[in-house]
Amino acid sequence: MSDNAYAETIALIERLHRRFLDVLRVELERLGIDQINNVQSLLLANIGDEEVSVGELMTRGYYLGSNVTYNLKRLVEAGFVEQQRSRHDRRVMRVRLTDRGHALCAEITAMLARHDAALRSRPGLAPLGELNEQLKSLESFWTEQVGRLPGISALGDLAEQYAGQGTGD
Repeated sequence: MSDNAYAETIALIERLHRRFLDVLRVELERLGIDQINNVQSLLLANIGDEEVSVGELMTRGYYLGSNVTYNLKRLVEAGFVEQQRSRHDRRVMRVRLTDRGHALCAEITAMLARHDAALRSRPGLAPLGELNEQLKSLESFWTEQVGRLPGISALGDLAEQYAGQGTGD
């Protein structure tokens, strides 16, 4: 690509994310699930055993797209997620997985375990824990850069305050 390892890393992270979405698409096809797409299945897996609000999905970094409401609607229609209004703030919608959603999450978790075992048996591959530490460091660096942009630190402070309130109920 270029002599700039930083730019190459960014491009690789983006490609890996798209490739993982391809992996999820193939897994959904293998399971015979055609009511939701790969992005929606990743959102489902990120919700997991929690009950979260739409805002929490965004502030926790579980979902970065602008159409989270559409994707949640599709998950509800397909019977993977149920939603209800918060008891304390009627404006807030809380979502959690249904039994069907938990079953799909179990399948995704099993797929990840298979992949982890296959990767561990590959000779010459550095432990993923080392890569994860480098990626966390990069994430921290990017978080610092975002905080330096005018007006962004105030948004970060609001997100931290919101996250510190617990479940938002």
